[in-house]
Amino acid sequence: MSSSTIDFLERLQAAHGGSIPFDRWMQEALYHPQYGYYTANIRDIGRGGDFTTWPVMRRNLSRAIARWARSHQPRGKWHLIEIGAGTGALGADVWKALGWFGRPQLHIVDVSPVLRAAQKKVLPRGTRWHDSLADALAACNGEAVIYSNELVDAFPCRVFQKQDDRWRELSLSIGGSRWIEHWTESATLPDSTAITHPWPDGQRVETQEAFRQWYETWRPLWKAGAMLVIDYGEEVAELYHRRLRGSLRAYAHHQRLEGPQAYLGFGKRDLTVDVNFTDLRHWLRAPGPTQTLAQFLSAQGQPVELGDAGEAFKVLETSPHA
Repeated sequence: MSSSTIDFLERLQAAHGGSIPFDRWMQEALYHPQYGYYTANIRDIGRGGDFTTWPVMRRNLSRAIARWARSHQPRGKWHLIEIGAGTGALGADVWKALGWFGRPQLHIVDVSPVLRAAQKKVLPRGTRWHDSLADALAACNGEAVIYSNELVDAFPCRVFQKQDDRWRELSLSIGGSRWIEHWTESATLPDSTAITHPWPDGQRVETQEAFRQWYETWRPLWKAGAMLVIDYGEEVAELYHRRLRGSLRAYAHHQRLEGPQAYLGFGKRDLTVDVNFTDLRHWLRAPGPTQTLAQFLSAQGQPVELGDAGEAFKVLETSPHA
C-alpha cells in the first residue's frame, strides 16, 4: 500500500476506536474516490483485465433480458435503466437484441469513472449516464424498466461469526503488512435470515443491509415499471453449504482469494459475497419465487447453455407496486 493509503486507513481506524468495521472497510476498498477498486483501480473486465463476468461470454442472457424488458414496455416512449453496467458489453447486446422498432431511452447508473469510459465506447449514442438511481428516475419521471447483473454481490457487507451460540462481528486493524481480525459482540444485529437461521457454532455469515438501505432510498421515487435482479447466490438454507468460513472472497487477475488473503491489496482487488436470496426476496417485496437462471432463460424462449459460473446465478423480479 502507498503511504497515502496507509495514512488514510490509520485515520479511519482511529476514528472507529482502533479497528474498522468490516462493512466500512469494504465500502472504502471498493468505492473510495481515490483508493477504491471500482472507482480508481479496476483494469477492465475480460481476458486482459481483472475478472471475466459470465454475461460477457454468453449472448442468450442479453436476448432474454431484452425480451423480458419488452414484455414490460409501456406504450409510447419508454425508459430502460441498467445499474452497474461493467464494460457495457451486456447493455450493448441487450440494445441490439431489442431491435430497431420502439427502442427505449437507455440510462446507465454507474459510479466508476473507469468503467464509464469503457461503456461509452460500446453503448449507443443518446445513452444517458447518472450517478444514482434517484437521478435516473428523475430523468424518467419515475417510470422505468430496470435491470442489473452482479450488482448486489458488490455491496458492502457486515460479517458475523457464531461463537458459543452468540454472534460476534468482524472489524479489521492494520498490523504491519497484514490485517488483524477482531471479533466483538455487536450492540445491534441485522434483520437478516442469515442471523436467525440455526447455523452450527463457528459459522461465518455476511449480511447486506447496505443494499436494503440503498433500495429504500429510491424506491418511493419509482412510480411504474419492473425490475430484474440477476446475481449469484442461494436461498439462506443452502447459502453456506460446506462453507463454515462464509462466502467472502477477493479476485485479482482471475485468482480467487479467501480468508485473510482476501484482505490484502486494499483497493486493488474485487471483493464479493454470495447473495442471500431469501433476504433479497423480502427486501424487494418480490411477488414471485426466486428463479434459477435456467428457468428465466427458458421462460424467455432462450436456450440454456450454462457453464459452471452460470449455474450459480439466480433471478428475481419486482415492481414499484409489489
